[in-house]
Amino acid sequence: MTGKFLPEFELYVMLAVARLGDDAYGAAMRREIEERTGRPVSIGALYATLSRLEEKGLVALQASDPEPGQRGRPRKYCHLTPAGEEAARHSADMLRRMMEGVTWTEAPAAGRR
Repeated sequence: MTGKFLPEFELYVMLAVARLGDDAYGAAMRREIEERTGRPVSIGALYATLSRLEEKGLVALQASDPEPGQRGRPRKYCHLTPAGEEAARHSADMLRRMMEGVTWTEAPAAGRR
């Protein structure tokens, strides 16, 4: 099953691509991850991860025509390949299975540890 085990941030990126569908491009993916995880995401880290995922054959990138307001730069739209969809589903399923039956203690109030 080599290639099906995704590091945490790669999984976040792939899940953002899956959630956004045809609207999956850099800034939208960044917002999606930040809003859902509360984790700041640099655009450089996002594009480095997309490049790595593309090399693995898990995502495909396609540049759009430049749009007004983007200083003439094209957006890079992303979609999951069939292998990428399988890898994301596999990792999400493993995480779900690992969490089954876990009992969490009550979170401490803000400021307490």
